Order: sequence, then structure tokens, then C-alpha cells
Amino acid sequence: MRRQQGGRRGACMKERQAAAAQLAIAALGFLGAEPERLGRFLALTGIAPQSIRAAAREPNFLAGVLEHIADDERLLLSFVAEHAIDPREVTRARDTLAGGRRERELP
Repeated sequence: MRRQQGGRRGACMKERQAAAAQLAIAALGFLGAEPERLGRFLALTGIAPQSIRAAAREPNFLAGVLEHIADDERLLLSFVAEHAIDPREVTRARDTLAGGRRERELP
């Protein structure tokens, strides 16, 4: 019985990771829909436009996309309104992709 429960937890975690990655891909599409948004993201991250596709395969990059959205209230509210989701879903997905709850740096 224990083995079965462990398998369920693993499957559940994989499902959460897949859902988080899908949300991050949607966020990346949201950024890319407007050149100004995408330009700011590229400038802040230093990533080249031609590198985005390869980077999008990496959970930490996807977590960074969600972090970028979450850190800008205007972007966050626009994104969640467009996708009809709760803003907390963005931070939960970011945490899932980052491997757990992230602690913010204190000034």
C-alpha cells in the first residue's frame, strides 16, 4: 500500500509540474504578445530572443518567467484577468517550478 501511495504522490507532483509549466508557457506567450512586454523581459533577463525556445524547456527559466510576471502588479493583474485565474496560481506555479516555496531576499 505504501508503494502505491508514493506512486500517487509522484504522479500528483508530475501533474502539478506539468500544469505549472503550461501556465509559464502561457505567461511567456502573454509577454510575447506585446513587443514592449517582451522587450522589457529580454532586457531584464539578458536572454537573446533566439534562445527563448531552448530556455523554455528548463523549469528554472519558466519559474523566472512567472517571477517576472508576479513582480509587476500591472503585468500580473493583466495576465490573470486574461486567463481568468487567481493571482496566487502564478506564485504557486512559480514555486512548483523552482522546486518549492521561494524565500524573497530581504533588503
